Order: sequence, then C-alpha cells, then structure tokens
Amino acid sequence: MAVSGSERSIRADAGEERQVLPRGRSETEEERADRRWVELLQEVRVAQTGVQILLAFLLSIVFTQRFTELGDVDVAIFVVTIVLGASSTGALIAPVSLHRFVTGHRMKPQTVEWAARLTVTGLFLLLCTVTCALLLILRVVLGGPWAVGIVAAVFSWFVLCWFVLPAWARSRRRSNDA
Repeated sequence: MAVSGSERSIRADAGEERQVLPRGRSETEEERADRRWVELLQEVRVAQTGVQILLAFLLSIVFTQRFTELGDVDVAIFVVTIVLGASSTGALIAPVSLHRFVTGHRMKPQTVEWAARLTVTGLFLLLCTVTCALLLILRVVLGGPWAVGIVAAVFSWFVLCWFVLPAWARSRRRSNDA
C-alpha cells in the first residue's frame, strides 16, 4: 500500500495492514470503507428526502387547473424540471441499489467510491431541478426578467454552498498539510 509522507502503514495483529492517517486515525481499508459508507448513507438520506418531496410536488402540478394556463416556454421548463428531478432521484437512490447488488463480493471500497460519485451527480442534478422549479414558479409569479435574476442569484448561492465551499476547504486543507 502506497502512503504519502504524512501517512504510514502499520501491521495489525490479524495481519491486516492499517493506514495511519495524518490526524492519527488507524484503520484498515475495509474499516475506512465501512466508516465512509455509513457517512455517505447519512448524507444521501437528507438529499433523497428533499428530492423525493420536490418530485412529488412537481408530479402533482400537471393535475391542477392552472397547469393548462402555462405557455409553451413554461411547459418546456416544467418538462425539463421533471426529467431532472427523476434523474436526480435515480442518482441519489442508486447507491442503495449498487450496495445491494455487490454486497458479499468484497467490493466495499469500490462501492463507496462509485456511490460517492453517484451522490455528487445526484446533488448536481438536484441543483438543476431546484433551479428549474424556481424558475418556473417565479416566471408564473413575477414574470421574466425578475424571475431570471432571482434564479441566477439562488443558483449562485447553491453552487457556492454545495460545491465552491467544499472545494475551497479541501484546497486549504491540502495547502496546510504541505
């Protein structure tokens, strides 16, 4: 197992190699995968709940009287929003399916990596779903220019909170470790 200068490997009693991380955590690859899996599931539960509620709300809109009053552009935005919401739901539920199908095949570290990628994809799709839903609602309530401006501001806020801040924190951590 290759380790960086700030990490080292030690042999555990059972012959498993443990990796000592910079902060002193000593765990095998399997223990690390188990810990990361539990953390990932907690994160996914929050996102799944949000996207499922949003998708349920969106699916019910077509059955309202006001839906028939939407113009072609708003109907197109609605269709894109529904597709994005369904795609987000699929990506955020996928880690559960993935885990179920590979359990028992000694693939936990790879499963955690794939599930993490699916989760980030699901979060990106959720961002797009929320943005489109907000655009549709604000176009109906406020009209074009105000709706676009507010949606752009909210989109930027989500990108900042969900992607830029974590990326900044990781880069800052790397520069402090160097």
